[in-house]
Amino acid sequence: MTKSVIAATGLFTPEQSISNAELVEAYNTWAAQWNADHANEIQEGDVAALTPSSVEFIEKASGIKSRFVLDKAGVLDPRRMAPNIAERPNEELSVMAEMAVAAARQAIAAWGKPVSEIGAVLCAASNMPRPYPALAIEVQQALGIGGFAFDMNVACSSATFGIKTAADFIGGGSVKAVLMVNPEVCSAHLNFRDRDSHFIFGDVCTAVIIEAEEQAAPGGWDILGTRLKTDFSNNIRNNYGFLNNAAPEGIGHRDKLFIQQGRKVFKDVVPMVSEMIIDHAAELGLDPHGLKRMWLHQANINMNQYIGRKVLGREPEPEENVIILDDYANTSSAGSIIAFHLKQAGFAPGETGLICSFGAGYSAGTVFVRKRAD
Repeated sequence: MTKSVIAATGLFTPEQSISNAELVEAYNTWAAQWNADHANEIQEGDVAALTPSSVEFIEKASGIKSRFVLDKAGVLDPRRMAPNIAERPNEELSVMAEMAVAAARQAIAAWGKPVSEIGAVLCAASNMPRPYPALAIEVQQALGIGGFAFDMNVACSSATFGIKTAADFIGGGSVKAVLMVNPEVCSAHLNFRDRDSHFIFGDVCTAVIIEAEEQAAPGGWDILGTRLKTDFSNNIRNNYGFLNNAAPEGIGHRDKLFIQQGRKVFKDVVPMVSEMIIDHAAELGLDPHGLKRMWLHQANINMNQYIGRKVLGREPEPEENVIILDDYANTSSAGSIIAFHLKQAGFAPGETGLICSFGAGYSAGTVFVRKRAD
């Protein structure tokens, strides 16, 4: 079976960002008005008053300090608290495809080969803009790539599932190279009026080119092994989709936006992922304590630190357990790839690392990689 290489990566980052202080000011303004509007019900005990948010609360709960977004004004408007992203006509490139094309072009430039060598495009993301046509096919057409394309959704684990899918296509001889993109407009699916989660997500897009080892140029990363796992849970959920014919508005429609039971998620997912990593490493004959770097899904800093300690058997050094939450927040499927894209330096040929994602489903994916000689 043909082995696969991660040959190049790309990253699109929106120009606008929102600090915790800005987000807290918008939320607290809205919450104060909501409490005033419902003062009688609060006094009678029929409803609970909303608790203000704070920068300290956000950083302690998540490690997040800011996030990039496509539309800052809409999110920070207390009367709206949602991005205002205009719908485009069918003849125009969609917003998510535009993000994907930008990230892909960066990866293709780093790769240094013509797109004619790419045989498939995968769009792996937590939310798609429409049921069909597939976003991946739109990206394929915009980049002038042949072959085939399709979308896949495994929430925050979509990128690692995409890497394995690409490696399997290459291993089976279907194609020689695959472009995988992870466009995430998470701000469109986040309830900015929910104190417990209004700070979690940001917008971004990543791209990865996976290629057959036999034709790969020097450099890049050998894929040593991939493993996937799913276990159904309602503890992270988003019920809004194409069956809903009206955009959710306000506090009464929370279940149509991102919802989670954070403590249950932590309790369930952290041990599951830690054990999965250690078991997969053993199967590959790798010592997890010897990993040079881990590029984990950027969910929240407490989960990542716990997994890091469990896998390495000690407190990780900052460069060993990459954290980009402070600048990017949780970007769903793109988080582990952002970390990988930004923090690849310092590896000698033969040293190993781990790309790992986990999230709704539950779902989890591990991709062990080894640095190739330049």
